[in-house]
Amino acid sequence: MKIEQTELPGVLILTPQRFGDARGWFTETWNATRMAAAGLDLAFVQDNHSFSAQQGTVRGLHYQSAPHAQDKLIRCSRGAIRDVAVDGRRGSPTFGKSVAVDLTAENGMQLLVPKGFLHGFATLLPDTEVQYKCTDVYAPDCDGAVLWNSVGIEWGLTDEPVLSAKDKAAVAFADWTSPFTYEGS
Repeated sequence: MKIEQTELPGVLILTPQRFGDARGWFTETWNATRMAAAGLDLAFVQDNHSFSAQQGTVRGLHYQSAPHAQDKLIRCSRGAIRDVAVDGRRGSPTFGKSVAVDLTAENGMQLLVPKGFLHGFATLLPDTEVQYKCTDVYAPDCDGAVLWNSVGIEWGLTDEPVLSAKDKAAVAFADWTSPFTYEGS
């Protein structure tokens, strides 16, 4: 597994090795023992799978606050997405900064988004499927969203996005009171 640090400390790109032959390929997307040896000691407790029919669907920017804050490991298993993490930790030297990574079924890359970061993605192709692991279960009372276009992210969209009612009604980043606090590196 190749592990790369992004411009935002703690937000990592993980690229599993693929083993192929005439039948196709096999990859190990997560191995707790190997990841712990690399300093990623995370216990995932929930797996999610989303399907977006239309290109230009934006999901995010979402977060879940304490006591159910989540680390997420995201991958695209069909199609392509621009996956985004935004530092939402008050007091962080990178507060409000974002990183965007194109995850595709072909490149097999994954993005690790730690607690305290907002997360979202835009579909770059129709019929896109995204799978992600979370370190805590979904808790509606801890769920939140920030307006997708209020942070200056280049989403790679060519038309108006397809949004949920929740994402349309989300608060702008400048008006958002973050529940997260930076605790140093």
